[in-house]
Amino acid sequence: MSLMEFISILVMVFALFMVLAGVFTAYFGSGKSRTVGVVLLVAGLVAGIVWGVLAGFTGTVDVALWVVIWNAFLNILAALIGALIAVGIFLVAIMKT
Repeated sequence: MSLMEFISILVMVFALFMVLAGVFTAYFGSGKSRTVGVVLLVAGLVAGIVWGVLAGFTGTVDVALWVVIWNAFLNILAALIGALIAVGIFLVAIMKT
């Protein structure tokens, strides 16, 4: 894995999880927490947009980089879905006892 691939995955994951944390905090928080959630959401969106522009998604992108990004996205999505299922089962088990 090259340094560019590593940085691309790192920034993509950072942006994605900042957006998710922001949505979660803004929705479930109250008062100052909602403000923090909106700031996290905006920071994640800005990081993702800047990453997209710097990675060259407005023009031509190296096909190998696209493959890495797509594979990283699928891996992150699969891990997130698996984690949510596990947390859901955990919560159901705890709430039933």
